[in-house]
Amino acid sequence: MSQILLTPVQRKAHRADAHHLDAVVHIGNDGLSPAVVKEVDAALKSHGLIKVRAMNDERTTRAEWLQTLADKLHAAPIQHIGKLLVLWRPMPEKVREVDEDRLPGPRTVKVLKYSTRGGQRPEVKQVRVLGNERLTPGGTIKRIKPRTKSLKRGPGI
Repeated sequence: MSQILLTPVQRKAHRADAHHLDAVVHIGNDGLSPAVVKEVDAALKSHGLIKVRAMNDERTTRAEWLQTLADKLHAAPIQHIGKLLVLWRPMPEKVREVDEDRLPGPRTVKVLKYSTRGGQRPEVKQVRVLGNERLTPGGTIKRIKPRTKSLKRGPGI
C-alpha cells in the first residue's frame, strides 16, 4: 500500500492536534519488528492520530522507519521531530449492530399482578407499550413527558 498524501494545511492541523498526545508505541532496540508494526496498526485503528517514540540515535534510521510505517499501514507521516514520529490515518467507520429488541415502536409486555390475598395465582396480562410510553413497577403505563425547551436559546433548539 502507499501512504496518504496531505496538503500542508492538513498536515499543520494534525500537528496541532498531536501536540498534547503522549507516545502510544515505543520502538526499542529490535527496531521495526512485525510486532511493532502490528501495534502501530492497532493504535491507528483505535486513535487515528498517534505518536511513536523511537529509541534510536540515528536520524536517518528514524526517518526510514516513519516512511516504512506510512507505506505499510497506508498512513500519512505528519511529523518527525527528535525521537518522536507522528502518524495519521482516518479512522474506519464503526458498524453498529441493530438489536431487534431495542427498536422503537410498539412492543408487547407481560405484566404480573399479584393479588392482595396470599394463596392465589398472579394474574398475567399482556400489555402493548408504544415507543413514547414506559411501564412502571406497578404495571401501569405512563407517557414520557415532552422535553421542555429553554427560552434563552431561542427557537430551533
